[in-house]
Amino acid sequence: MPHNLMTTSTFPPLRRPVRVLLWSIAALIGLIALCVALLLTFDWNRAKPWLNQRVSEATGRNFAIRGDLALTWQKSQTDLDSWRRWVPWPRLSAKDIVLDNPDWAKTGPHMAEIGQLTFSLSPLPLLAHQIVVPSLELDTPSIALERKPDGDNNWTFKSSGPSAWQLQLQKLVLAKGTVRLLDPVSKLDIKADIDSLPAISPEGYGIGWKVGGTFNKAAVGGEGKAGAVLSLQNSSKPYPLQASVHVGKTAIAIQGTLTKPSDLAALDLRLKLSGASMSNLYPLTGIVLPATPPFATEGRLIGKLNSAGGDWIYDKFSGRVGSSDLSGTLEYVAQKPRPLLKGTLLSNQLKLQDLAPLIGADSNASKANRGDGVAQPGNKVLPVEQFDTTRWGSIDADVKFTGRKIIRDKDLPIQDLVADLHLKDSVLSLTPLNFGVAGGNLVSNIKLDGSNKLIKAEMKISARHLKIKQLFPTLASAQASLGEINGDASLSAVGNSVASLLGSSNGELKTLINQGTISKFLLEAAGLNIGNVVISKLFGDKQVKLNCLASDFAVTNGVMDARTFVMDTDDAIVSVQGQVNLAQESLALTINPKTKGLRIFSLRSPLHVTGSFKNPDVGVDKGVLALKAGGAIALGVLAPVAAVLPLINISPDQQSDCAGLLALAKEKPVAPPPGKTLRPKKAR
Repeated sequence: MPHNLMTTSTFPPLRRPVRVLLWSIAALIGLIALCVALLLTFDWNRAKPWLNQRVSEATGRNFAIRGDLALTWQKSQTDLDSWRRWVPWPRLSAKDIVLDNPDWAKTGPHMAEIGQLTFSLSPLPLLAHQIVVPSLELDTPSIALERKPDGDNNWTFKSSGPSAWQLQLQKLVLAKGTVRLLDPVSKLDIKADIDSLPAISPEGYGIGWKVGGTFNKAAVGGEGKAGAVLSLQNSSKPYPLQASVHVGKTAIAIQGTLTKPSDLAALDLRLKLSGASMSNLYPLTGIVLPATPPFATEGRLIGKLNSAGGDWIYDKFSGRVGSSDLSGTLEYVAQKPRPLLKGTLLSNQLKLQDLAPLIGADSNASKANRGDGVAQPGNKVLPVEQFDTTRWGSIDADVKFTGRKIIRDKDLPIQDLVADLHLKDSVLSLTPLNFGVAGGNLVSNIKLDGSNKLIKAEMKISARHLKIKQLFPTLASAQASLGEINGDASLSAVGNSVASLLGSSNGELKTLINQGTISKFLLEAAGLNIGNVVISKLFGDKQVKLNCLASDFAVTNGVMDARTFVMDTDDAIVSVQGQVNLAQESLALTINPKTKGLRIFSLRSPLHVTGSFKNPDVGVDKGVLALKAGGAIALGVLAPVAAVLPLINISPDQQSDCAGLLALAKEKPVAPPPGKTLRPKKAR
C-alpha cells in the first residue's frame, strides 16, 4: 500500500469563541466556589456593626446584636419538584439581641431582649423584592409593649415611606418568653410568661402560658396552652388554643382551633363566659350589653376578622342569668359606620326579679355585686341609677327576647314577655315591649334617644282585658269580681334615670272599666261603711253592678292631676281628686264616696291618701267623723231612738254621666315632644 494512502485520526482545532466561553464558565464556577467558600468561612460577627447601624437607622432606635452572629446552610424546604429545590437556604442565628425603648417608656430601657433569634430564608424570592421567612425561632424573648395616655406607643417606628420589599413570615416558634403590655388608655397592665411543654400533646399543644396583672383596676389572671409551632400561612392546619382567664369577677374559658392566624381566617372555639353583670363585658368585647344579675353562658364561637373588625357568631349558647335560664344565638357583624349585634334570646323560665338591674331597680346589695350600680336612697321607690348612654353610639342592635314563663310574686300577675330591641344612632327602641298581665296584655312602645347628654324619651302603653280578680290575686274579696280594666298612656320626658324621666314626664293616662261587676266589700271598705263591712264578713260578699269606671290624668312636669276619676255602681258613686307627684314621690288624693239611696249605720267620710310612695298614709276626715258622732250623742240625750238619725245617709238618686265619662276615657291620650308640656284641659 502506498504510504500516501495511509490516514491518521486528528481533531480540528477549537475556535476562539468556544474557548472564551469555556474559560468564562470555568471562571464563574470558580467564583461561585470562592463565594461559597467565603460564605462558609466568613466571620459574620464582622458584619454586626453594619447590621446594627442599618437597623438602628431604619427603626429610629438603638439596635444591637451583642452575641455571636452565624450563618449556616440547609437544604431547601420547598415542595416544588423543580430545579428550585436544589437551591440551598441560608439560616441565620444571632444571640443576645436588644432593641431600645423610646425615652418616655416606663417598662425599662429595652423594648425587646432576645436570647437567640434563628431564622431561615428562601433566597429566590429576593429577586422579586420578597423576603420569605419559612421559620422564625425566638428563644427566651422578653418584649415590652407600652402606650402613652396621648396614644403614642413604642411599637410604631419611624417611617421612611413605603418599601418595595414585602415580608412574609410563615412559622413562629417561641420558647421561654415573657410579654408585658402597659396601656394607660385601656387601663391595662399585664404580663404573660410563655414556656415549652415537656411533651407535645395529642391535641398539638406545645407551649403553655400564664398571665397576671390588672385591667381597669381589676385583677387579671389565667393560664392556657397553644400549639408548639404557629403556622401563619398554612390554611389547612388548625392551630390549637386553650385558655382560662379571669378579669375581676368575669371569667372566660375557650378551647378550639384557629386556622391561618395571620388573617384569623377561621376561629372555632367553645366559649364559656361568667361574671357579675353582662355590662362588665363592654371593656373586653366592645359590645354594649345591659346590666344583669350574675350570669354564666356556654356556646360555640365562630369568627373571622376583617378590616372592619370581623364577623362573629355565638351560636346556640345556653346558661343562666340570675335565677333565669337563657339561650339563643347572637351575631356580631362588622360594618360601617357601626357594627351590628343581632339575634334571638329565649328564657323558658324567667324570674321577673332578674330584669330589675336593666332599669336599676335591683337591691343595693345586687348593685354592689355587679359593680356598676348607684345605691338606691332609702326614701325613694323609683330607681335613681342613671343609664350610661355614652356607649350607645358604639354599636347598633336588633335583638328579639322572649320570656315564656314568668316566675314572680303572687301579687304580680304577669304571664309572659316579648321584647324587640333596636339600637341605631344612639336611639334605643323597644317596639314592642309586651307583657301578658292578669289574663290580658300590656303593649308598650318605648323610644329612648341617647344622642344627647339627657335622654329624650317617648312612651306609649296600652292595657287590654286585665281581669280584676287576676290583677289582685292575693285579695280574697276580689276573686268574685268579673270586671276588666283597659287603659292607655302616652308620655314624654327628659332625663337619665327612671326617677328623673318620670319626674319630668308630660302627657296623659286614661283607664276604663265598663259593664262589669266588682266586690261590694271593696266598695264598702273604700267608703268606711263599717256596718256593711261587718255584714259582708259574716254573711259573705255580694257583687255590685259596675256601671262604669273612668279615669283621666294629665301629667305635667311629673305631676299627675286627676282631671276625672269616677266609679259609678248601683250603690254608690266614688270620685277621686288630687295629685300624684312623681318627682317628689308624694301623694295628695281625696276619695269621696256618695251613697245612692238610704243607708243605715253609715260612718262615711272622705278618705285622704297622703305621704310618700315609700310610706303612704290613708286616713279619714276626723272632723266629719267627730261631727257625726257629736250629733249622735246630743240626740241621744233628747231621744234615744233619734240617735241613729245622723248615721243615716239620705241622698237623692245620683247618676253619673257614664256615657260622657266613657267617651272621655276612650279618647286616645297624647304626649307633647320631650321637654314640652301639654296645654291644660278643663277638669270634669
